[in-house]
Amino acid sequence: MAAVETIHVDGVWQAAASGAQREVLDPADAKTLAVVAEGGVEDTDAAIAAARRAFDQGPWPGTPVAERAALLRRVADLLQRDRETIALIESRDTGKTLEEGRVDVDDVTNAFRYFADLVAGESAGRVVDAGTPDVHSVVVHEPVGVCAMITPWNYPLLQASWKVAPALAAGNTFVIKPSEVTPLSTVHLVKLLAEAGLPTGVANVVTGAGDPVGARLSEHPDVDLVSFTGGLVSGTKVAQAAAPTVKKVALELGGKNPNVVFADACATAEGFDTAVDQALNAAFIHSGQVCSAGARLIIEESVRERFVAELARRAEKVKLGRGTEDGVECGPLVSAQQLDKTEAYVASALAEGALLRCGGKQPEPNEVRPATGYFYLPTVLDQCHREMRVVREETFGPILTVESFQTEDEAVTLANDTEYGLAGAVWSADTARARRVAARLRHGTVWINDYHPYLPQAEWGGFGKSGVGRELGPAGLDEYRETKHVYENLRPSPVRWFAG
Repeated sequence: MAAVETIHVDGVWQAAASGAQREVLDPADAKTLAVVAEGGVEDTDAAIAAARRAFDQGPWPGTPVAERAALLRRVADLLQRDRETIALIESRDTGKTLEEGRVDVDDVTNAFRYFADLVAGESAGRVVDAGTPDVHSVVVHEPVGVCAMITPWNYPLLQASWKVAPALAAGNTFVIKPSEVTPLSTVHLVKLLAEAGLPTGVANVVTGAGDPVGARLSEHPDVDLVSFTGGLVSGTKVAQAAAPTVKKVALELGGKNPNVVFADACATAEGFDTAVDQALNAAFIHSGQVCSAGARLIIEESVRERFVAELARRAEKVKLGRGTEDGVECGPLVSAQQLDKTEAYVASALAEGALLRCGGKQPEPNEVRPATGYFYLPTVLDQCHREMRVVREETFGPILTVESFQTEDEAVTLANDTEYGLAGAVWSADTARARRVAARLRHGTVWINDYHPYLPQAEWGGFGKSGVGRELGPAGLDEYRETKHVYENLRPSPVRWFAG
């Protein structure tokens, strides 16, 4: 089991000041996987104070860019060294397959390398033409200061890297609070940062619950920025807590993402097979516990029945089980709470008239699906409409709803009829139509004839209630910096504005 000294403050691993502990459960069998420290306000204040000292008095903010980039690259190398260890931690902690865990480690590595290259390749500032040779005017970027990072349970290491890598590249210090459900890979990452040579106090972690740890991070006056990834309700609380101190806030709050399929995408056997396969991938990877999951299939009516029948047939064949077992394609949900939530959404959908095409229940236990695990069958709900709760709200489970359309305008209307706006996709053999529809979709990422890939050099974030700010890309770095204009008069002289 993991040690209970999982709080890291000013370079020291320690237990919670209160002595409180929390059991971290393996979602495949509901047994104790690790015991971690359950931090509180006292621990959080100590971590913030350490980060504050490290920023105000420590060397990191003034470390040359080349040295900061070199450290990020060392971290990337260490991540690859520990790839199998971290992948296993992530698989056991979240329930995802071991191969998904490996992909996550590779993506985290790429994020650290990208931000290292990005910041190392920048100039010293942007020279602004003041219209006279007597003035030297330049715009520079400086670190925000102390950053609070609150990360989700579904991709704990990946989401941590999207915050930690740009924050360090920009010269900030931070306190990170991983989800109390899946904290283990974040603890490992902070150990790697220390091994890579990050100065004491720059990186601090407090394991514990959103209330009080996340709430204290959000409201504390010595925190200059809070970056949160999670649900809409919690994100709203973070923004409200941060408002009195007018700190910078970045929120990634999930989505209810449309996957729009036109009939011409299915005109050939290969096209049909690809679109069905990608619809499965969009909805059911990591048991649907993905903020960008294509949980809303919006399909042209003329191919609806054929498409949904094949989709349901394949969904029934998805191999569920413990993520570390060979051949398993989909693991359990992360917790009993998430399982209960999934069951409630399916029940409400059926009560509102949805047609169950497959799934809709827990599977029978077998040698790789313990009876005590949080497993749920991939579920396809046909004949859905926008008034249904399961269509409006983010379910974060293996649930795919099906809606249909007859015209392009109707498809766009359905796809945009959501409070969220994180991601979406359009499938069509007509390039002009696919690009036209993509341009009309009000979502932060739009895939054409694909689903789920992302690039560290391209911004990630959403419209509407999917949040504010962006991660990844140049804008992801800018979130962790302040812009300063330095105006230097090379030939100062009296202004004579006042006669006296």
